[in-house]
Amino acid sequence: MASKADLDRILEALDATDMLDGLQQIIEQVCEVFGVDHAMYHWVDSAGDHYYFGTYPQDWVQRYQERAYVRVDPVVVGCYQRFHPVDWKRLDWSPKPAREFLKDALEHGVGNQGYSIPIRGPNGQFAVFTVSHNCDDATWEKLTEKFGRELILMGHYFNRKALEFEPNRTPEQTQPLSPREVDALTLLAIGYSRAQVAQTLAISEHTLRVYIESARFKLGAINTTHAIARALSLGLIVV
Repeated sequence: MASKADLDRILEALDATDMLDGLQQIIEQVCEVFGVDHAMYHWVDSAGDHYYFGTYPQDWVQRYQERAYVRVDPVVVGCYQRFHPVDWKRLDWSPKPAREFLKDALEHGVGNQGYSIPIRGPNGQFAVFTVSHNCDDATWEKLTEKFGRELILMGHYFNRKALEFEPNRTPEQTQPLSPREVDALTLLAIGYSRAQVAQTLAISEHTLRVYIESARFKLGAINTTHAIARALSLGLIVV
């Protein structure tokens, strides 16, 4: 499950595809590699148009759109409010519309567990990369702990490829860094260790890794040092 060779194969396929439809075939491989029931990518471009591709049943996708579930979906709401990955169990499902939505989703086989990665791009572009599964809490916690980093990277790779299909996109646009990403890179740039950065920002080192990896992919950097250098050269951080 999710060997380096498997991940490399998916990333190579993403780099090679030159059609939006190609992303559908690749996301199906994500389910096989990570051993999950479903994977989904939802992209809202700068014009406000919505795009979906993934493995959810087509009748659920149509129902979601017809009932405008995007307005009550706690996953979408949670991802708009956060920059770090969202585990569905930690969302607020108490409002009646959310409970009814969840019941409907479960009946359509979406899965009782989910992990969604919010991704922000240039000019208002917003995306969510999600994997979902049917299993108990302990099994899901082990899976997300083991593959959380890989899923974050996968989400950003999908998003970077999707941005290539953005109408009238200017080449080499740099995605804006979040305030936390700026803070993390700034502290690393002045010589703080990761442990010191996490302590200063009052976050866990796992959450810090999420911010660093997100910033790295937004900047198109091959590693953290490269990300800091690019952020400095672009004036995104000041030391």
